[in-house]
Amino acid sequence: MKRAWLFAFVALFASHAMATDVVDLASSPTTARIGLQQVTRAVATETAQDGVQQRRYTFQPSAQPQITIAPAQGAWNWSGQGELHLRVQNAMPWAVTLVVDIDGRDAKQQLHAVVGLPAGPAQTLVIPLHVTSPLAFGMQVGPAKPFEDGGRRVLLATTVAGGLDRSGVRDVRLSMPAPQAAQSILFGKFEVVAGEAALRDAYTDIVDRYGQYTREAWPEKIADDAALRAAVKRAPPAASAAGVDRYGGRLDVRLRATGWFHTQKADGRWWLVTPGGHGFFSLGVNTVKADDTRTYVQGRASMFRDLPPDSGTWAAFYGNADNRNAQQGAGAGRCCDHGQWFDFYAANLYRVDGRDWLAAWRMRALARLKAWGFNTVANWSDPALGALHQLPYTRELDIRGDFGNVATGYDWWGRMPDPFDPRFAQAADAAAAKAAQGVRDDPWLLGYFADNELSWSAYGPQGRWALAVGTLHGEARSAAKQAFIADLRKRYGTPDKLAAAWGITLASWDALDATDFPAPEPNEAHPAIADDYSAWLSRYAAQFFRTVAEAIHSHDPHHLYLGSRFAVSTPEAIAACARYCDVMSFNVYADVPQHGYDAALAKKLDRPVLITEFHFGSDDRGPFGKGVVSVANEEQRGAAYARYLQAAVGDPDIVGAHWFEYADEPVTGRLLDGENSHFGLVGITDIPFAGFVEAVRKANASLRH
Repeated sequence: MKRAWLFAFVALFASHAMATDVVDLASSPTTARIGLQQVTRAVATETAQDGVQQRRYTFQPSAQPQITIAPAQGAWNWSGQGELHLRVQNAMPWAVTLVVDIDGRDAKQQLHAVVGLPAGPAQTLVIPLHVTSPLAFGMQVGPAKPFEDGGRRVLLATTVAGGLDRSGVRDVRLSMPAPQAAQSILFGKFEVVAGEAALRDAYTDIVDRYGQYTREAWPEKIADDAALRAAVKRAPPAASAAGVDRYGGRLDVRLRATGWFHTQKADGRWWLVTPGGHGFFSLGVNTVKADDTRTYVQGRASMFRDLPPDSGTWAAFYGNADNRNAQQGAGAGRCCDHGQWFDFYAANLYRVDGRDWLAAWRMRALARLKAWGFNTVANWSDPALGALHQLPYTRELDIRGDFGNVATGYDWWGRMPDPFDPRFAQAADAAAAKAAQGVRDDPWLLGYFADNELSWSAYGPQGRWALAVGTLHGEARSAAKQAFIADLRKRYGTPDKLAAAWGITLASWDALDATDFPAPEPNEAHPAIADDYSAWLSRYAAQFFRTVAEAIHSHDPHHLYLGSRFAVSTPEAIAACARYCDVMSFNVYADVPQHGYDAALAKKLDRPVLITEFHFGSDDRGPFGKGVVSVANEEQRGAAYARYLQAAVGDPDIVGAHWFEYADEPVTGRLLDGENSHFGLVGITDIPFAGFVEAVRKANASLRH
């Protein structure tokens, strides 16, 4: 009984229709082996509600308790089979994690899946017998909850990694990652079947005519046009303007008036200041626009139920796009990233307001934002909203052009622009001229952002140096690379001195010109590497921020440069931003802002900080994704918002926080990268999530007191 593995024998049933191997984990005959490691097996079986016999297996607290299921002899031949089906029921009152590994003849042959088993009735867990993910269906997150399929409850492992020669399957392992207490799961029949019916069915007819997920219900879900109109047109509570100036600045915080938004530090606290001279904490919402929820339908027609025709009235809500980008990590590997799209959100707005739907939506969106306590129309929003002069707004520089770039390995939205390339300065100037057109003399404009979530660093312990390494890896024609080499030549004089300092072989300066030059990683034995890389990162960032700042101020001397919305960063980049930007902006996805960026460095640099993206999502309102920071359910979103906002307001360096974003993403993924999460203030139907927005309203209102 003290052995690590205990073997009991269970039946290997004869093949039945479409099945080649069947093992019943509830019984105990002789032609397959079950090994138990830190797992106990109940003596008696239990009868489920549907009359099926199951047996309880309890995973004990340990590093990785597991069950191993193997043939009595040799290996299984699953050639031609498409799915593994396993009868399973979580016996706990909470969700548990089950890891499924299917092992081939050697260590390189393995399929790996991680599944969240919800509490509730028994279901059939389906593991596709090949590598797959929701990206194969054009979205970032797939339908990972049980659904009814042919009278049975099915739970699909939407992501399977690895690789497997199905002709030689050594075993299947069911494990749980480091449970802190005993966790029980009931198992029944295990079998492999031909085809991929369950995988196909999981993605079939999942979106209704309104863009809603078809297999769940929630309070804001609607069934007909009348309910849609009634819910959307329900008036929000009246907005309160007490205690604030026309721009939303606090009348009790009197500061210097310049006629434009600016920054000022008073009594140890940084403020944005309204044109009238009052302290302003920017409460904003990103992407308040009616055309950001489009989703590809081409190649995925089976996912959509009752799509309107792409002719007549509905033709206006169809279009074509192409989001293929080999240099962009976001959405890489997904199918259905080009072709025809449909806009469910705009179509729903048309159902509500008819031909004048866009104008009606704009007025409704502004009324809602003010009623919910927001005072800023933040980045990527409809420009017409700012022009209505009901709320302050921001503008973004979209710096595009035929200039060089540097790969860092992160490259989520693409490679880093090369600010040493003269064409970058030209592109920045053109972008600033375009952004300032018609708004440079508008006092309602808060300021400009330039680019978003650039690849200043990469992940991992050496990620800080990725931009320096990437620069040296570039081609000889790279302007950044030549600038870096020039710096090194000036510092060391001769290549042998550089070689000695870095611990490398370097025959000549020309050797640095080689594409994919093997730049060394910093190490303790050669501290000069980190010093030189740090100096280069500082120069690179200074070149970028100085170039953009000059472009902005040449076309608009009045308004703020709000930074470039850091997601990943380095101390060098942050310091350069502080030098050239009026505000340092960070997209901070964390429980509180101070846990998501280098707040100590920001304080040392003594510059105001704007939190330009944050959110909390859940998966109980249709879209499958929970966002970057998730909570258990919709109710918890409001509490998380209030906690985050209080932490932001309590920090004297933070001058605002902007929620991402106004509307939920499509169930089947947005055009840009297939992202499909629920973190909106409103759904794809434009119906507000009542409980959440009320919690947001209360949290925002509390800041006035």
